[in-house]
Amino acid sequence: MKSYFEERGGTYTEVNGALLPNVVMDPQPEGEIGIWGWRRKMYLKEHKKGTYNAMLLKGTLTQHLIDTNEAALDMMDMLVKQMAKAKGVTEALKRRDQMAWVGAMNNIRARADEILRAELIEV
Repeated sequence: MKSYFEERGGTYTEVNGALLPNVVMDPQPEGEIGIWGWRRKMYLKEHKKGTYNAMLLKGTLTQHLIDTNEAALDMMDMLVKQMAKAKGVTEALKRRDQMAWVGAMNNIRARADEILRAELIEV
């Protein structure tokens, strides 16, 4: 009598008298998860356990994290440029007063980070 696993084309390997199924994981997508992907993963794991587990079991989690990271990097770049332009933080300011420029850019990046967390990571 064939097992459920064998009926579906599975095979076994004998190890120390025990039959272990030959299970191979599906190939994972190529790409970098990055900081934003990791932040998204931690948020899902801590606050959306059902979604996290469903994506993990379906094999869609890694691609979701890669896509999230790419979207976040693009959005961060766009937000920083827009905010810097709106606040008058320019290369001329950088040449004239580097400390003021650094302070303004750090402030802009921190605000952009908060926006990304609220709109992309913690949803």
